[in-house]
Amino acid sequence: MDRRRSSGRGNEIGDRRTSQINMQTEALNCPNCGAAVESDRTQCQFCKSRLKTVGCPSCLGLMFLGNKFCGHCGAAAVDTQLVDEKDPGSCPRCETKLQSLRVGTANMRECERCGGFWMSRKTFEHLCDDKEQQSAVISYVGDQNRELNTAEPINYVPCPDCKELMNRSNFARISGVIIDLCKNHGIWFDANELPKIISFIDEGGLKRSREKEKIALDDERSRIRDEQGRLERMQRRSGGGRFDRDNDESGWSGVVAKLFDL
Repeated sequence: MDRRRSSGRGNEIGDRRTSQINMQTEALNCPNCGAAVESDRTQCQFCKSRLKTVGCPSCLGLMFLGNKFCGHCGAAAVDTQLVDEKDPGSCPRCETKLQSLRVGTANMRECERCGGFWMSRKTFEHLCDDKEQQSAVISYVGDQNRELNTAEPINYVPCPDCKELMNRSNFARISGVIIDLCKNHGIWFDANELPKIISFIDEGGLKRSREKEKIALDDERSRIRDEQGRLERMQRRSGGGRFDRDNDESGWSGVVAKLFDL
């Protein structure tokens, strides 16, 4: 695997929010103690709490992560907090150290350089089922309509936790969003992918995917039933014993597992 290509992709994408907001230094209120602090600071000089400057999702004005409201337009901010994690790992794409944070109730890790996100499978499953949490994540991440270089060759990237190369999968089989996943630890979303998945869910994509899987499941069940009948007829003509339908349960379970495997 050519890690230099992955790193180049991260440089090309850049910080998705920083490029959209005015980065001139201004005084902002520390979300912890309320003191006025310059927007380019990473730590409050009064209470020593960590700071991160982001753009308001409504007006793109500067604000510190953790502020309840935007000081420019007054819009309510998403409940987002930085989380101290001993070893959050490195970005699979550009090798930058990941930043752990909590958006609403979702614990995730962000690459501030290339805009990718990492989350556990449990967190992602909750996100798929919770519209309020989807709204919170979109408010933080943004719509992400950035053009990416799709001509690059496919690269398998390492899991931030175990460093093993991750599998690639078309989310819900019909979304067209190819995600990287480690079955033991979690899922990596490149820049743009998480908003696209949330949009896919919001537009009824999961329902369409399940309907398609049900049709495939019914077709496979019919095929197995026909095959069982054919074998029984062959055994009766040859004088053999009765074909035991229960013997095929393991094969059927395997079919189901493949259909619903992420």
